[in-house]
Amino acid sequence: MLRTTIGSALICASLAWAAPPPAKPLAILRPTLHQFEDGPPVASSAGFATGESVFFSFELSGYQVSPDSQVDLSSRMEALDPQGIPLVETMRQQLRTKVAPEDKNWVPIVRDSFLIPPLALPGDYRIAISVQDRLSSQSATAEIQFPVRGRQVEPSDTLLARNVRFLRGEDDTQALIPPLYHPPCPVWVRFDIVGYKLATQNRMQVSYGVTVLGPSGRPVYSEPQAAVEEGLSFYPKRYLPGSFSLNLNDTARPGHYTIVLGLHDEVGHQTVESRHEFTIQ
Repeated sequence: MLRTTIGSALICASLAWAAPPPAKPLAILRPTLHQFEDGPPVASSAGFATGESVFFSFELSGYQVSPDSQVDLSSRMEALDPQGIPLVETMRQQLRTKVAPEDKNWVPIVRDSFLIPPLALPGDYRIAISVQDRLSSQSATAEIQFPVRGRQVEPSDTLLARNVRFLRGEDDTQALIPPLYHPPCPVWVRFDIVGYKLATQNRMQVSYGVTVLGPSGRPVYSEPQAAVEEGLSFYPKRYLPGSFSLNLNDTARPGHYTIVLGLHDEVGHQTVESRHEFTIQ
């Protein structure tokens, strides 16, 4: 009886010793934004401007190592705007490697980057991260949120020219109020086109023409198709910036002038005109 008891105890002890430790859950650690590749961390609250590149990284823990010391991980990252629309194509990475005994403290690090579209609108953006461990069939998710700075252009359901502003020079940012000019000088006009429709793959085709009416109400200048914007894009363009200039010489007659801005949306079959006045003294 004593021998049987001791033998049973030894068997139980052996089974307890042979049992593997409980697996740690797969986890995404330290998701971090960077101003440039391998650069210092950037606070998520600092944000980025439209047209800038966003670099980011994160670490992984709790992954499984196979009996032959292999690691098999895959990651999927999506950069999303405030409406959940992807900015760029899904970023994917595969990590299949062998971990040597001396690499017992090795930590997998995933790095990637993307460009914020130049015509994106400001708001709270995010990077959605998901990781899959093919060996343990575990998965983990995380998010990095950050604000984006940019021009706020109010959308429209129909074709429209917004934010029409007269400027003195090409690089000026302050609009002339009232728009008053003294020749000889150029007249610069900037505006934003909204309300055009998009087809498959965000295809769009928008054009605009410019006509200038003199003090008598008769045209003194006309360009029926001053510019055309067309093409495809992965991310939908929320608005289109437009601009043109007029050269005023010393013989320009003083008085009130009117710019007739004609917009045409080929995809949405929309045409609209708007009038904007300036004065020559």
